[in-house]
Amino acid sequence: MTLTNPATPDTADRPRQAHPADRLRAAAPALLTYAAIRALGLLVLAGWAHLADRSARQLLSQRWDSLWYVRVVEHGYDFTLTAPDGRVLSNMAFFPLLPWLEEGVSRLTPLGPADAGLAVSAVASLAAAWGVFQVVELVYGRRAGLFAVALWAALPVGIVQSMAYSESLFVALAAWALYATLRGNWIAAGLLAALAGLTRPVGLAVAAAVWVGALLALRTGTAAGPRWRLVLGVVLAPLGAAGYVLWVGVRTGSPFFGYLDVQGAWGNGFDGGLAFVRFIGDLVVSTPAAGLALAAGVLVVPWLYWRGVRQGQPAPLLTYCGIVVALALCSSGYFGSKPRLLMPAFPLLLPLALALARAKARLAWTVIAVAAAGAAVYGAFWLHGSGPP
Repeated sequence: MTLTNPATPDTADRPRQAHPADRLRAAAPALLTYAAIRALGLLVLAGWAHLADRSARQLLSQRWDSLWYVRVVEHGYDFTLTAPDGRVLSNMAFFPLLPWLEEGVSRLTPLGPADAGLAVSAVASLAAAWGVFQVVELVYGRRAGLFAVALWAALPVGIVQSMAYSESLFVALAAWALYATLRGNWIAAGLLAALAGLTRPVGLAVAAAVWVGALLALRTGTAAGPRWRLVLGVVLAPLGAAGYVLWVGVRTGSPFFGYLDVQGAWGNGFDGGLAFVRFIGDLVVSTPAAGLALAAGVLVVPWLYWRGVRQGQPAPLLTYCGIVVALALCSSGYFGSKPRLLMPAFPLLLPLALALARAKARLAWTVIAVAAAGAAVYGAFWLHGSGPP
């Protein structure tokens, strides 16, 4: 059972059910393109770090959030830090799957937790690129899948995909969960959604996508196989995120609000985007060019989402993408992190990927080359700055 719309464009090279080895061969050009773009970013970062007398490895694995994941490995969830303004920052704000993997890799190899995080991200980023390709190929065809992966690799903040951060791991789990949902593989979708929920709080967006896919399958009578598989997938999907949030609540003495309190101490909350609007407004007043550029960039996000709606993206993709975008833009946390928080919303790239897939090859690859070069330079500049991405 497939939940894609057969009337969507560029369907001539859509895949049928295939052996995993065949799927990997089909994805090979996209994965090689992804690896080349990310390698360019790492080479530029290494050169910049050499000129600045800094360590590229340290920039990727031992700054900002990556340090907090290592603290989970080294101290469990008993580590706190007092901020200058008196706020108590707890590492319970960070979901456990990445530090679990870091600990497992460091026990099985000579790598320390920080370097293990880099190894996990390297593998996960390729799995994420493959998952993005599978989803887009299923819906819009192989050429669109190739350009979707290239665009995702060449995002301005694409360097995060190579850091000891949880973005690559989350996108890998989310993309494959969405692919399983579109294929009607409900148990796999539920398990992957649960794991995504153990990676980042936005994992609930993946669970919601599974629920929407299941509801549509029941409504249209297209749910293949025994009904219990669908029910089990729906039940499994939210368990990762809900289980961790409840565990933090029990640890803090407030089962339903404890995790929100932990995030609140970090300055993170959901205010419908009011704080972000004020931030943009202040920036327009103080630095008009930068403020207007940021406002224009933000407006592109809902426009791309609307284009996805008009192009008939499957409901599970729209559900997942919409929740990721809403949580990213409407949270009151550190505003410099919003581009990174939008990175999992890869369905936003589908309208652009389709446009490139239909363009002449020279033009399409020129766009990708320029985007990749810009991302490489910006990523190196970003990591040499003072604020967290």
